[in-house]
Amino acid sequence: MGKLFIVPTPIGNLEDMTFRAIKVLKEVDLILAEDTRTSGKLLKHFEIATHMHSHHMHNEHKTVENLVKRLQSGETIALISDAGTPAISDPGFLLTRACVENGIDVECLPGATAFVPALVNSGLPNDKFVFEGFLPDKKGRQTRFLALQEEYRTMIFYVSPHKLNKTLAEFVQYFGADRPVSVSRELSKLHEETVRGTAEEVLKHFEAKPAKGEIVVCVGGLIKTKG
Repeated sequence: MGKLFIVPTPIGNLEDMTFRAIKVLKEVDLILAEDTRTSGKLLKHFEIATHMHSHHMHNEHKTVENLVKRLQSGETIALISDAGTPAISDPGFLLTRACVENGIDVECLPGATAFVPALVNSGLPNDKFVFEGFLPDKKGRQTRFLALQEEYRTMIFYVSPHKLNKTLAEFVQYFGADRPVSVSRELSKLHEETVRGTAEEVLKHFEAKPAKGEIVVCVGGLIKTKG
């Protein structure tokens, strides 16, 4: 029986690649990459010559069965995404679940993921939090916001740059203008920035200075009142 390795890759700064991740990627029989062109640059940088196959949200349903058979035959496979830890708002869950169901060993290496540094440097409570990932685009979006109005834990969202101002305006609408918000963008990269303030203040900031790059937003939960 083979083994599936889930291998995090840097979210921007290549120096965040671990020695163990490089070792695993060099030793496995196959690397599954979300985008082979993007991952090809990473592998070239670390002189990793292992063969790659494409594994992304549009083909993972079709490829899982064949990959399980390859693992059952004794192959070792590593799964990587374009950046960060696979299966966190990226492909990976379906294959991991299939391996677990078929008794195939799965080992996830520790490593980069965008929401952890964003949460830690937000200054918001991080003893308890909820990761929401990307909000629905249309259907179910309002329902999700209404459900989160009663959330007491710090909430973490992934937001694309062109939807940031719309999302911040929705935070004002559903959570209130004074709700604390922290927006981190381009984490670990040259132009890393974190903007903190009330939902209204942060919205005004990015209306005046539109955001670019990868974005993680942390929102303070509803404050419990006594009585």
